[in-house]
This record gives sequence, structure tokens and C-alpha cells, in this order.
Amino acid sequence: MLYGPSLLSMPMKMQPEILFLTLFFFGLASADLLQNPDFESPPANLPENFNSPFVLSSQNNTIPGWTFEGTVLYVKASQNASLPGSGNAIQLGQDGEINQTFIANGDIMDYVLTFTLASFGQNCSANTDIALAVSAPDSSRMFSLKQLHGKETWESYGHYLGSWGDGENVNLVFQSQTSESYPNSTCWPVIDTILLKSVGTLPEAKDNLLPNGRFETGPDFLSNSSEGVLLDENPSLVHSPLRVWSVLGTVKYIDSKHFFVPQGNAAVEIVSGVSAGIQTAATLKEGSTYNLEFTLGDANDTCVGDFIVEAQTGSTAQNFSLASSGIGSAKNFSMTFKAGPSPTLIGFLSYTTTQTKDGEFCGPMVDYVVLRASYGQKLEMQLKVLILLYILVAIFQIH
Repeated sequence: MLYGPSLLSMPMKMQPEILFLTLFFFGLASADLLQNPDFESPPANLPENFNSPFVLSSQNNTIPGWTFEGTVLYVKASQNASLPGSGNAIQLGQDGEINQTFIANGDIMDYVLTFTLASFGQNCSANTDIALAVSAPDSSRMFSLKQLHGKETWESYGHYLGSWGDGENVNLVFQSQTSESYPNSTCWPVIDTILLKSVGTLPEAKDNLLPNGRFETGPDFLSNSSEGVLLDENPSLVHSPLRVWSVLGTVKYIDSKHFFVPQGNAAVEIVSGVSAGIQTAATLKEGSTYNLEFTLGDANDTCVGDFIVEAQTGSTAQNFSLASSGIGSAKNFSMTFKAGPSPTLIGFLSYTTTQTKDGEFCGPMVDYVVLRASYGQKLEMQLKVLILLYILVAIFQIH
């Protein structure tokens, strides 16, 4: 029995992109691409006795590494000590925008961004939309501060920025999109701690037909944040910050330093409830049998409940249940299926909406997804190889 719509019944915009899956991706930490990415360097020309926590940017008072338009405030550490970076940040007011141009690496690479979005407003109106537009050449995306998936008043987001190379100049832009029209409002978006990495080609994993099945290649984690990185819905396999996995709903990319992760350094927690999840695709031999192995668990973030996750392999779907006590546990599962017409969608959907006792949305954790040809198919292939070798030996002896 299914508890909701299957992955195949959902709108997809990936079919042309599956052709790119032969060009897999490999995450590489890049050298520092941005100047002053955590805004630790303050504006120039500040008076020595300047004590205000907010510094209005002007032609004579610019932020090192960044250019700006509209109302842009530099916020000193004394005002926002709760943020995960150095404490210094940027607030984008009325028509506020900051931008910086970086140079892409020599080879064609994909670029993945992590940034923190916050607000200082304690009494913002209920309809205030604290929103931010992030853009680069040929890409643009809106982000809104949800404040439902962590303990802090800020949240970190992952974003696929684009693909460039050959020393191209890439202009990265952050622009305020808040609907309020109060120039001095504290409800304007605040940006802190920007991380940018380049991602190159990922070779096929050994004994696993799924690239990035362990979720090790994704946006960078903030070194001093225990909140993970949110990934908003993105139906594209190619343009997802979680490489070659598309996102339905909202998931949280979590690290082993601050969460329970069964294997490796990273995993995925499905946090936005029913019909949220992740999916990828594989080119398989139609009619052949395959095994899908994976780990389900809880991330040790006090998420208590009965998790129901649907694992889907092409037209085959099966539900798996896990009782979570919220203290970090995991269980291995597997399913066998026969491949239909290629490409075959592989995905995981959550069919439960769960919250911690503090009201934060949480959910099942997925890790270590492995797709293999079944044992029977391996024996068949081995037999064919042995027959071929026997024929070659026989031919050699005849001659």
C-alpha cells in the first residue's frame, strides 16, 4: 500500500538532462574564490570612535571585495554575535544589492554555494517575507527565511550556481527581495558566511552504479554551525547542489560532526514532510535484476516518531518503516527489482510530517545508497566470460 503519490507521478523536468549522467561529478574543495566572504574585513574609512553597530555603505565607505547598490548596511559583530561566522554581516535594505566577480577555474567546473540568511527583526509582521535573490550568469533563485528547521534565527542554504571555465569572469549577486517598504526596518535580510566551491568530474563508484550514493559531494558545511545546510526543491539532476540528486520539497544536508551519520561525512535528512525526498537516475539493462541497498535512520536531533519512507526503483515502489527515538539510530534495508526501460529513476520519499518538541520540522535520514547488479546476473556474466575464454583457448590450440 502506498501512502502518497509515487515519484513517477510527479512533474519532472529532467529527461533531457539524464544524457549528462555519463558525465558524473566529483566534488573538489576550491581555493578561496571570493574576497572577504565572511565580511570579517570592515568597511574602509571608518572613524576610530565609530561605535554604531550598523554602518551605511557609501562611495567613501565600501565593503572590501564587494560592490553595492541601494541600501546596504555593514553589521558589526556586537549586533549579531549569534550568527555562525565572524559575527560581522551584511544587511540588504531597500533595493539593497551586493555583488562580486570571481574568476572560474581553467577547466569547466560546476560551482556550488553555501550562505547564511538571517533577520534581526523580533516583531516583524506575519506577512513579512524575508527573501533574497541569488544570481549569476544564466541562473537566479529566490530564498526565504523559514526559521522552522533549526534552533537559530538564521538558516544556511545550499545552491547550485552554474558551470564555467577557461578563466571566465562570473558575477555573483545577492539582492534584497523583502516585500516590506520600511527603509529602516530590521526585517530586511541579513547575509553572513558565504562559501563557494568548484565541483568537477566524478568517476563511477566502485561496486555502486549510483554516483554520489553516499552523499559525500554537496555544498560545503559551515565549520562552526551545528544546523546543517537546507536544500530547497530542485527537480534538476544537473543543477542540484546535492550532485546528481534532485530534491523534492526541502531536505537538510547534514554532517557527521554535528549529526548522526551512519557512513562517511554526510547524509540527507528529509525535513519538509509528505512527498518530500530525493531522486536520481541510472542507465540499466532492461529486464535485468538489480539490488538497491540503503540506510534509514534518525539524525540524533530529537526527532521522535514512526518514519515511513518509500523507496522507488523505476515503476517498483516499496514502503519501509522505522521507529525513531531521536537519539541517533539506523537500519539497513534492501530491495530487489527488475529494470524497465532506461533510464531508471531511483528515489526516496517521506510520507510522514514530524516535528521536534521545539516545533522544528525534522524527519528520516537517508544514507549509503548502493545499487548493484543482482548476484544471479553477476553469475550469468561470469559464465559468459568463462565461455568466451574457453572458445578463445580452443581457437588458440587449433592454430
